[in-house]
Amino acid sequence: MADKTKIAVSPPIQLGGSLFTPQQLAIIGSVAGADAKIEMTSFKQLYVEVPVGRRAAISEELERQGLEVNPAGFATKSLLACNFCKGAEEAGLETAKTLNRAIAGIETPTPLKIGYAGCALGTSEPLLKDIGVVKMRDTFDIYVGGEPKGLKTSFAKLLVKGITEDRLVPSISALIDYYKEHAKGKEKFSKFVDRVSLEALRQLALNGR
Repeated sequence: MADKTKIAVSPPIQLGGSLFTPQQLAIIGSVAGADAKIEMTSFKQLYVEVPVGRRAAISEELERQGLEVNPAGFATKSLLACNFCKGAEEAGLETAKTLNRAIAGIETPTPLKIGYAGCALGTSEPLLKDIGVVKMRDTFDIYVGGEPKGLKTSFAKLLVKGITEDRLVPSISALIDYYKEHAKGKEKFSKFVDRVSLEALRQLALNGR
């Protein structure tokens, strides 16, 4: 039996929400094969089991169909974004796409969830993510340390306000890099935030990388 591996498949970030189309789901099943195991995750991703030797070819085919393919497991997940109900421009659809391209699939000590909301309604629940981004008119607020699971659930804490669009990716990237470099083993991001302090992370976010 051929060795198997898992890939994480996500729908594109778009106006109206990140949704799989029936055609895309059919293609995933077709290229993965009748015996493939497909797991629905809480990250709005499908974990698809594929033969190691066909991973690249399958990934390329899925990407041609408009899907995103990233590593499964301990990595930053595709951006968990809102439905952009305020409109693509006002809610920052292109900014969200740019951020997603910069952060998705980076190897991290534990799976890292990053949420994006195009307004203060926060329908993508950014305050329950490891890192949350909320667009406030022409700038962005960044929150860190949300914990949605277990008996000690907690909201993310405000890290910085008023980050400009051109500084958003450097700020988030700096936080991810610092977490990768300084986490203790498989330390959850929320615990990491508490240990290193908001002030230390705030300076990173403001200075970028």
